Amino acid sequence: MFSNILIYFVVIPLLMLAGFAICKNEKQVRTVAVTGSILLLALSAKLLCDYIGWRNDGHMEEMYLVDHWSWFAPLHINLAVGVDGISIAMLILSSIIVFAGSFASWKIDDARHFFMWLILLSTGVFGFFISIDLFTMFMFYEVALIPMYLLIGVWGTGRKEYSAMKLTLMLMGGSAFIMLSLIGIYFHSAPEGSELTWNILEISKNASISTGWQYFLFPMCFVGFGVLGAMFPFHTWSPDGHACAPTAVSMLHAGVLMKLGGYGCFRVAMYLMPEAAQDLAWIFLILTGISVVYGAFSACVQTDLKYINAYSSVSHCGMVLFAILMINTTALTGAIMQMLSHGLMTALFFALIGMIYGRTHTRDIRLMGGLMKIMPFLGVSYVIAGMASLGLPGLSGFVAEMTIFVGSFEHPDMFHRVFTIVACCSIVITAVYILRVVGKLLFGPVQDPHHSELTDATWWERLSAITLIVSVAAIGCFPNFFESLIRFTFSPEIFRAIGLN
Repeated sequence: MFSNILIYFVVIPLLMLAGFAICKNEKQVRTVAVTGSILLLALSAKLLCDYIGWRNDGHMEEMYLVDHWSWFAPLHINLAVGVDGISIAMLILSSIIVFAGSFASWKIDDARHFFMWLILLSTGVFGFFISIDLFTMFMFYEVALIPMYLLIGVWGTGRKEYSAMKLTLMLMGGSAFIMLSLIGIYFHSAPEGSELTWNILEISKNASISTGWQYFLFPMCFVGFGVLGAMFPFHTWSPDGHACAPTAVSMLHAGVLMKLGGYGCFRVAMYLMPEAAQDLAWIFLILTGISVVYGAFSACVQTDLKYINAYSSVSHCGMVLFAILMINTTALTGAIMQMLSHGLMTALFFALIGMIYGRTHTRDIRLMGGLMKIMPFLGVSYVIAGMASLGLPGLSGFVAEMTIFVGSFEHPDMFHRVFTIVACCSIVITAVYILRVVGKLLFGPVQDPHHSELTDATWWERLSAITLIVSVAAIGCFPNFFESLIRFTFSPEIFRAIGLN
């Protein structure tokens, strides 16, 4: 088992949990957190290099490092693993944010228990992205969701108990839909007389789910994952959850956890039920189109920094689902790049908001001003995050959104093009609220005399922010590398499976 390096994406976090249990002080806890996050980052970099070499050698299989070990034979449950370009991109994103989040939470209260729950959440995220067995994938999905209740309810701020409960109930409701759809896929995916399986690759090759069952199971599956992706009208948990969560939890939640929704919609709903995806996509295009515009408009009227970024996340994650539903190569590539871009820039936003809040003790932009002259590093970093969000060329947001819009406009029919134009309008709305916040927060007179005495970022805060800024700039400056990594995934078999153009 341990000859497959994918297993170490789960083993390393589990070893970190054991390390936290025996730590005697918070310095040792921080040492374990940073050491483990560095190992995960190095492991994801090695996996990326190995995968590129494997592809360059001419291999055209759908997945890399495919392996499985029997777990519960009576129900054909296996610990089955495998990755492709999309999975590797998500693993890299997760490892970067775990690394940055470790430094952003350097001075968190009760660090031992906080990091234990945070790394348990990370274990679920990494396990989800390497799994190709539907049952195992769902198990890791739940492992990633459950710690959120305690992380927000115990270490959060504001209406933390209400927000934690609301988030948990809504996401568990989505999980119920996912579970029912996966059970349906399990029982209706195997050809008559053959053995039932949870394996995604085997199910896709069988292609035996009847059209009628696809029409029944696809909406449940897409809605279930769409809840985590903050799809309208199931998005209301997201702003409250983000507003009350501690900094590293907001970073991991918005940066990675919400990506499980988009990844699940593509990997399970679209990939395994292509006929229903083609016929029913228009229904969810309407909902995701609303998410894109509604989230941007809602961000314009907020005064709390976290609520502004939370509604911005609703808009950007809606863009991911919107692009996936366009079902063509260009739009799907843009969707994955948007997942990377949004994950990095929203993690940067939440990290900076946490740093500013830790000094000013307020997130109300009406009570702040002139912070650029007081804390220039945090101010410049916030401007960079804002420019990435509104799509400034040279940063990740521009590359991702332009790829989505170009791919979406490839559809010649009026319906798709009208909704593409509507989604494009979100760029203008995003520019409005980003520039408004930057102007009120960073420039003009200092609103509170006590703010003049504040200090700029510490070394660990600078390291966290710089890591994310460099990543955002890397995607914007070298888009071809990331685009080619993602397009490797769209092999001829996948083209046939989901009807890509």
